[in-house]
Amino acid sequence: MSEAEKSGQVLVDLAGVRKEYGQAVALDGVTLQIRAGEAAAVMGPSGCGKSTLLNMIAGLDRPTAGTVTVAGHDLGRLGESALALFRRRHIGMIFQFFNLIDDLPALDNVALAAQLTGTPARTARARALDLLGELGVAGRKDAYPATLSGGQRQRVGVARALMNRPALLLADEPTGALDSRSGEQVMDLLIDLNQIGQTLLIVTHDLELATRCAGRLIEFADGQVVGQGAAGAGR
Repeated sequence: MSEAEKSGQVLVDLAGVRKEYGQAVALDGVTLQIRAGEAAAVMGPSGCGKSTLLNMIAGLDRPTAGTVTVAGHDLGRLGESALALFRRRHIGMIFQFFNLIDDLPALDNVALAAQLTGTPARTARARALDLLGELGVAGRKDAYPATLSGGQRQRVGVARALMNRPALLLADEPTGALDSRSGEQVMDLLIDLNQIGQTLLIVTHDLELATRCAGRLIEFADGQVVGQGAAGAGR
């Protein structure tokens, strides 16, 4: 973790971000900052632009207007290959439906994230095993995704997201495909990660997830931030 990350400086800075898809406006002049070490949750109705916002911050999409700066990088100035490298080095992503590679066992699903940045396979596998152990699923390291429970798959997904020690962890409905018990476990995991300094930005429909795991709630509607306030996360 860099000194900037430790000090709580601005890690994510969106200034006047607009995104248009043809005639449709997904983001309409969004200005927003996320500080290092913060846990923030974005809530709003379906189609309001939450996922587009996440894609902008991850460098998966480009704004029509405005700037997106993450970890000191102006994403609009990066070419496609530089953006891909930025994502691998600075961003971890947790998805609602896990997005694991079906024909790779859990250990290789996690290790691959580091190997894509040039980490030697042996080093990557050692760290992947450590992470799976910390998340309580090392015993399933050789299991393929189809044989894992939903909660186990999400833990593997979290391990993969943490593999390159990202400055920012983005979570898109991380409990949406889980039963209530597995969802509770993932919430506890997100809280633990933030308590040790991991910056989190969570997009969710789940008010319980937002209030338990985040310190700030960002309300989104019609492509705009319409309200912000303390989310009441209990830490």
